[in-house]
Amino acid sequence: MALKKSELAPKRKNQTWRMVALALWLVAGLVGAEKRTIVFFGDSLTAGLGVDLDDAFPAVIQRKLDEAGRPWRVVNAGLSGETTAGGLRRLDWILRQPVDILVLELGGNDGLRGIPPESSRANLQAMIERIRAKQPHVTVVLAGMQIPTNLGPEYTRQFAAMYPELAEKYHAPLISFLLEGVGGVASLNQADGIHPTAEGHRRIAETVWKTIKELL
Repeated sequence: MALKKSELAPKRKNQTWRMVALALWLVAGLVGAEKRTIVFFGDSLTAGLGVDLDDAFPAVIQRKLDEAGRPWRVVNAGLSGETTAGGLRRLDWILRQPVDILVLELGGNDGLRGIPPESSRANLQAMIERIRAKQPHVTVVLAGMQIPTNLGPEYTRQFAAMYPELAEKYHAPLISFLLEGVGGVASLNQADGIHPTAEGHRRIAETVWKTIKELL
């Protein structure tokens, strides 16, 4: 679906400010650690495509932490259109600064493009291993995804299974399905039927919070 320039502008602005925030986070790390850090490393779902950056679920998690008096800061490292292969290439830049918890939310775009699940799985596995090699203390949280059945039941099954299998193999906390209660619900998604509304992001934040609050 083609977008008008007026519709593209706020999305580009959000993406620009997100990259500025990431750069400032990297620079701040040179001065010294202030708070422990949670990095949400993902695609457009993490980036909050189509909503204000303050409404994306990582920002909602930050507010929850602040309200609870927890000395944690949230870094939104979401990039619209990101695949597991792209995430693997981008990962080293993120790991230039200390991270305490990294929520790995990638794979959805692989599924939409029909990339073989074994390839996506290999990329996710490589990311987990690289994170632990560079920063052994990091807790990696896997955010599971599911896709429609238009590519066939076997593809759908293999895709969904790679997340719990990797979580078990690497003893990583698992968010079973990031879009639980949101995916497929028209009122919680934008017109494209893929990206959540602000309310959808608040629901996602509740799902994520159930897992990460035990890790703080």
